[in-house]
Amino acid sequence: MRRLRQFGRTILAILRELGDENAYSRHLRLHALRNTPEEYRRFQAEHFKAKYQQAKCC
Repeated sequence: MRRLRQFGRTILAILRELGDENAYSRHLRLHALRNTPEEYRRFQAEHFKAKYQQAKCC
């Protein structure tokens, strides 16, 4: 049972990282902000802009 619980935690941690939840949490902590819909929209806009702004070759 203990291994199953640890496995579940690991899977959730991976999903949070893939879904940018961890990045958003770090953003909130770094800037001492609260979790609001407006802040999440601002975070997503900045995050995607930085991610896709530079053109990729090939």
